[in-house]
Amino acid sequence: MAEDTGKITYFLAGLGVGTLIGILFAPRAGEETRDYLGQKAVEGREFVVRKGREAREQAGECIEKGKETVARQKDNVQAAFEAGKQAYREATGESSEPAPGTPPDAKPSGSKA
Repeated sequence: MAEDTGKITYFLAGLGVGTLIGILFAPRAGEETRDYLGQKAVEGREFVVRKGREAREQAGECIEKGKETVARQKDNVQAAFEAGKQAYREATGESSEPAPGTPPDAKPSGSKA
């Protein structure tokens, strides 16, 4: 996106320089030159507006892709964590059932959740 901003800046600078050179070497009468410059100014404004809209749309798409990627990674990490917990329980012989004699609403030892 920063690259697009640089391109727009260079475009506007080129537009300004080209306009000045055009005025200096204009073979047309004053009114014709003013009309021409007005037309080019409108074209330049439309170009900038169009590019701004495109950049905004691209940014929105990137944000959506980023959100989807984060959600997918969160699910993957969560599934890996649960698989790791289950593997640990199986390896140590622990079960997810509370130990005999503990109240039913007590958390298993070593668990933080």
